[in-house]
Amino acid sequence: MYGKLVVDNNSIIMYEEKQMKRVYIFVIKEHFKRNQQMIFLIGPRQAGKTTVSLMAKEFTNQFAYLNWDNLDHRKIILEGVNSVAGFVGLDKLTSETPIIVFDEIHKYGKWKTFLKGFFDTYKGKVHIIVTGSSRLDVYKKGGDSLMGRYFPYRMHQLSLAELGRIDLSEKEINEPFQSKNQDFEKLLKNGGFPEPFLKNDSRFLNRWKTLRQEQLIKEDIRDLSRIQELGQIELLAEILKHQAGQLTNYSKLSNKINVSSDTIRRWIKTLQGFFYCFTIQPWSKNIPRSLIKEPKTYLWDWINVDEEGCRAENLIASHLLKAVHYWTDCGLGQYALWFIRDKEKREVDFLVSRDKKPWFLVEVKLSSKGGINKNLVYFQEKIKAKHAFQLAFDMEYVPKDCFKYTEPIIVPARTFLTQLV
Repeated sequence: MYGKLVVDNNSIIMYEEKQMKRVYIFVIKEHFKRNQQMIFLIGPRQAGKTTVSLMAKEFTNQFAYLNWDNLDHRKIILEGVNSVAGFVGLDKLTSETPIIVFDEIHKYGKWKTFLKGFFDTYKGKVHIIVTGSSRLDVYKKGGDSLMGRYFPYRMHQLSLAELGRIDLSEKEINEPFQSKNQDFEKLLKNGGFPEPFLKNDSRFLNRWKTLRQEQLIKEDIRDLSRIQELGQIELLAEILKHQAGQLTNYSKLSNKINVSSDTIRRWIKTLQGFFYCFTIQPWSKNIPRSLIKEPKTYLWDWINVDEEGCRAENLIASHLLKAVHYWTDCGLGQYALWFIRDKEKREVDFLVSRDKKPWFLVEVKLSSKGGINKNLVYFQEKIKAKHAFQLAFDMEYVPKDCFKYTEPIIVPARTFLTQLV
């Protein structure tokens, strides 16, 4: 969380340092209007999942919160479904549907069985939010399937669009807006995790980065996986910081860390599961001699990338991933993030697909000088993507809708990003 949590007389959650609502609180509200399924709010440590779930208190007068890491809360959960129901007040007639939050419950070995039993017993009588710092499918120790009983929502850190717009839209692309208070520069400098972004203090940021990685490796991965070689995992995490946006060569990584290529693949998958990094695959349809094997790896927290150009590319990758996850999770369609590269080493940084068809291409540049990248033109023609953008970090905001243009065009990164999520 960020700031000191307080509750005023109107039961509105706020923060003494700065009040900040997130788009995800409105996602929760809209979900419970339409669905009975549980919400699985999944995302990286310190992205604000607990904060957002607590904000759901404003939707009802009957709200309960149980955190597995709290020993008193854990006792209530371990006593079973009826114990939790009593804690929520499901034995009383109420005018509103209660909301209960289960935080970090995936650390409980029988969490799937527990949630299935609770949901099946009280379906329609209570709204359920489940949150977790690691993917809720990482920790698998038996239990019945929860298929059909939940919808996942993947929560990301702050983005330029969310800093200026948190209303829900029935379409993917919004009108651009002028961002405020140097938000673009602060995102590039401090990252999108709420606490360091709001503090905007370099000394705090340096300590926060170090502590967060230690907690990720030495607590989360140690406690929720069977991996013993934490020192080598930590070395792999450090190497990936210097290879953000590059092709992932498992053989070279295995030589550096002195383990097998299969082990590297498994460890990168583990780091993905705990939201340290993410990979995107190459698009191969309609691409002669396309690259079809090696993915590119990026970090969830782009401030860990030191080189200026690589950090800019990673920031765009993170914004695009947030958008495709949000659009997919909200039911607007099936979206995915790719890159394009062929054996002649022609490459475009990103492709966003919609319902398995190319939608728009994105090339990232620090400068607007030099004209349109010829590879952007080449690949748009090959795959018939509707849009092709070359984002320039040195351009000032322009109040024009980038998505009105179908030919390859250079656009300000500041404009483009405000049209996403």
